[in-house]
Amino acid sequence: MSSASEVRDLLARFNLRARKSLGQNFLVDDAALDRIVAAAELTHDDVVLEIGPGLGTLTTRLAQAAGRVVAVEIDRHLIPLLRFVLASHSNVELMHGDILQLDPAALLSNHPTIQPSDDSGRQVDRYQVDRYKVVANLPYYITSAILRHLLEAAVRPSLLILTMQLEVAQRLIAAPGDLSLLAISVQFYGKPTIVTRISAGAFYPAPNVDSAVVRIDVPPQSPLEVSDVDRFFAVVKAGFGQKRKQIHNALKAGLVLPAEVIHVALAQAGIDPKRRAETLTLQEWAALAEALKK
Repeated sequence: MSSASEVRDLLARFNLRARKSLGQNFLVDDAALDRIVAAAELTHDDVVLEIGPGLGTLTTRLAQAAGRVVAVEIDRHLIPLLRFVLASHSNVELMHGDILQLDPAALLSNHPTIQPSDDSGRQVDRYQVDRYKVVANLPYYITSAILRHLLEAAVRPSLLILTMQLEVAQRLIAAPGDLSLLAISVQFYGKPTIVTRISAGAFYPAPNVDSAVVRIDVPPQSPLEVSDVDRFFAVVKAGFGQKRKQIHNALKAGLVLPAEVIHVALAQAGIDPKRRAETLTLQEWAALAEALKK
C-alpha cells in the first residue's frame, strides 16, 4: 500500500476516513516502513508492542519479522479493517484500547505462547515479556505522554522505534544548553538517536510538518545512578517549572523551600545558582537531587 489512492480505496471499503481528533496520519511509504522495521532489528524471538497500527501497513511487516506482535488501536472503527488486513498473520494479537490506560507488561502477558517443555520436562513460556520492543507511529498530540508511560512503567521495553514530529525528535536528543523536561525524562532511561527523517508526503493524509524515526535504546538499569527516582524528577520538574528564571529562583518557587536551603544544595552540587534549567547536565540534576535530599 504505497499510494494515497490505495489508502483511500481501503478506507472507503470500510466507510472510514482519517480522524483529525485522533491525530491519524497513516504512514504508507514502503521505503519508510522498511527503514522502521530494519531499525527495530527484529528476530523471531522478539515480542513487539505496536501502538496505533492504523491501517496495518507497518503491522504486516512486523509480523513477518518478529515472533509475536501485540497491536493496540484506540479507534474502534479501524478494528474491522485491521482484522481484514491482518487475517493471514496468526502471530498478531489485535486489541482495542488506550495504551495510556494499559500496563504494557500485563498486556503482553495476556496471551502467552507455550512451548511443550524444556529439558526438565516443564512447560515454558516462549516469550519473555520482561523485555520487549515497541514500534509505533505516534500521534503528535500525545507523544510525550506515551513516552513517559512506557519509560516509567514497571517493566520497560528494551528498545523503542518511534515515528514522531521532527521537532519533538530533535528535542529528545538535545544536549545541555538546550535540554527540556521531556529530553531529560527520556535520556534518564535510555539513549535516543534519530534514525531517519520522513517527509510529510509519506503519510496519508499528509501532516503539516516532517517527521523522524527515533530509536531509544533502554538498558535494564538507568544509565544514571539515582537513589530516589521520584525525588530526582520532582527537582527537575521544579527547575523547569519556570525555565526563564535562574535555577535558584525556579527551585525555590517549585519546591517551596527556603532560599538558603537551595543555595547550600546548589553549592554542594557545584552548580552556579544563576544558571538556567536547560543548561544543567543529567549528572548535575542527579547531584542536586541528592544534595536537596540531605
